[in-house]
Amino acid sequence: MTTVAIHQPNYAPWLGYFYKMARADIFVFLDDVQFSKGSYINRVQILWEGSPRWLTQPVSVSLGTAISDVSVAQADWARTHLDTLRGAYRSAGAFESVWPDMEAIYHAIPDSTLGGSNETLIGAFAQKLGIQRKSVVSSSIETAGLTGDDRLISIVGQLATEGTYLSGEGGGKYQNPDKFTAAGIALEYVRFEHPVYDQGRQEFVPGLSVLDAVFHLGWDGAAGLIAN
Repeated sequence: MTTVAIHQPNYAPWLGYFYKMARADIFVFLDDVQFSKGSYINRVQILWEGSPRWLTQPVSVSLGTAISDVSVAQADWARTHLDTLRGAYRSAGAFESVWPDMEAIYHAIPDSTLGGSNETLIGAFAQKLGIQRKSVVSSSIETAGLTGDDRLISIVGQLATEGTYLSGEGGGKYQNPDKFTAAGIALEYVRFEHPVYDQGRQEFVPGLSVLDAVFHLGWDGAAGLIAN
């Protein structure tokens, strides 16, 4: 049975995002929903001198704009973020081994939309973490007029007959399991327990960008955190 996961194309997301991706056969970037200011779509936290700090992509957006249509406001944002990451993680254990990869990944980001930039980053990170999954964008799937569960069911149904929808844990608060059952689609939830790893500080900070784990543990070490 084919498992489909769906999520907005967030910026350099946390380990749980890749844990979910690794457990799907098809991953859908939900790129045609409205951009939400102050969300993880264009920002994420990293460690800076031992404390959480936001790393934010500058965007040019008006109310109601879909993620796929949001423009990045500064052409050199990727270089600026690389400078910030170098300053934040140059003393981290795996910095020297992963920095050339990080430079290559960021330099390859297209100067286009926010959605396109993030999809490129996520795809590159996933490959380095050993995640080989087919990915599609929701804007390429016809679901006109559908919202909520009905839209999710339509997306999964078009990609996988009698497939499984893999939802985030929070989905249980608003999803109607009976709708999925009636449509012949199984509904499962991700159960991710955040692993603790050495961040070079006494108290562990969960929920940071995957970049934090990669700089401290390397690609293979970070991959191991989402393997179980």
